Amino acid sequence: MRSSYFTFKGQTSLYVFVAVLFLVGVIFGALMVNALSLEQRQDLEGYLGNFFMTVQHSAQVTETGAYWDIAMLHLKWVGLIFILGLSVVGLPGILVLDFLKGVLIGFTVGYLVGQYSWKGLLFALVSVAPHNLFVIPILLICSVAAMTFSLYIIRNRVLMQRTPGRQRPFASYIVLTLVMAALLLGVASFETWVTPAMMRWVTPMLLPA
Repeated sequence: MRSSYFTFKGQTSLYVFVAVLFLVGVIFGALMVNALSLEQRQDLEGYLGNFFMTVQHSAQVTETGAYWDIAMLHLKWVGLIFILGLSVVGLPGILVLDFLKGVLIGFTVGYLVGQYSWKGLLFALVSVAPHNLFVIPILLICSVAAMTFSLYIIRNRVLMQRTPGRQRPFASYIVLTLVMAALLLGVASFETWVTPAMMRWVTPMLLPA
């Protein structure tokens, strides 16, 4: 992998930038919880109450269709990052996606903790954290690869600055994206069959007596 165009060495600054952007999104999402109106909080509380009841009384066997729904959601996210990386104008869109991913996670965890205290934190640890420990690094790797390829296009096609020793960056970009997509398929299987079992273990604590 030393000859690959998309190596960690030389891309450290991009990884740091994307990671910081994601963390800013998480903080922003957590702060958004405080901006919710009373009506919005009541709507969310009712939705979560129904969700907890559904999880608690759902069957132990999960349909295969649910796996593909989850897998396609992850693959669409990676696919969108891949497509944005193919164009120069898509570079800001990659950053927006990373920020939004952080906002979604920050808002979810922030609301659960704010509404249910330590029980909400426990539920977040079993429902949000496990698969995202893999999903987030994969998305960050895909984002940096997409940004790197987009910058490559700018240098070599727009500015006409040929970079010596950088062979077949497009092929490397495709291979890396396919590898990350394959990893997401494995993560989706964990999210489909393992995560619901852990959620069923915690949800009785969140249901009203």
